[in-house]
Amino acid sequence: MTAAQAGDRGALDQLLRRHYDRMHAVCRRITGNEADAADAAQEAMIAVVRGLARFDGRSAFGTWVYRIATNASLDELRRRRRRPQLAGRDREEFQEPIDHDGELRIDHMADRFQLDAALADLPEDFRVPVVLRDVADLDYAEIAEVLNVPIGTVKSRIARGRAQVADAISRGNGNQVQDPDRPTPGNST
Repeated sequence: MTAAQAGDRGALDQLLRRHYDRMHAVCRRITGNEADAADAAQEAMIAVVRGLARFDGRSAFGTWVYRIATNASLDELRRRRRRPQLAGRDREEFQEPIDHDGELRIDHMADRFQLDAALADLPEDFRVPVVLRDVADLDYAEIAEVLNVPIGTVKSRIARGRAQVADAISRGNGNQVQDPDRPTPGNST
């Protein structure tokens, strides 16, 4: 960190690489799609580089980076709301490569699509703290710092957000053919 602040390009590169994947994951889950996440992650990386000299160490570097990624994602959502939408296409389809080697990969992808859709439908006030906790693995105090809200508010929003995600996922399971060997709430075999 100190070397990066002093202008060491190698140290800066290493610092950015160390945090990029989780920053992108935060952006992906907050924005709800890959294109907006890529834009937000890119803006976040630029903001990290530009603001690095001002980082004073009062918080953990990771917390500071996730705050920047969160703000970049929220900015991207605001920009998205101002863009005209194509008729019948309110949200991009999530695109992932398909591994044809096994049913487990397909099950995992279906679960991920369902989770992504449930997160995308959450109100922003719930989605952001859930993503920061469950994707970025920040603790409640760090999330409170990133969002500038009390810890109690963070806990409440995470609990309510998780409950809404669980409800959306359980409602979505009724439309799918269930694997009898896969445990479900009513099937504890």
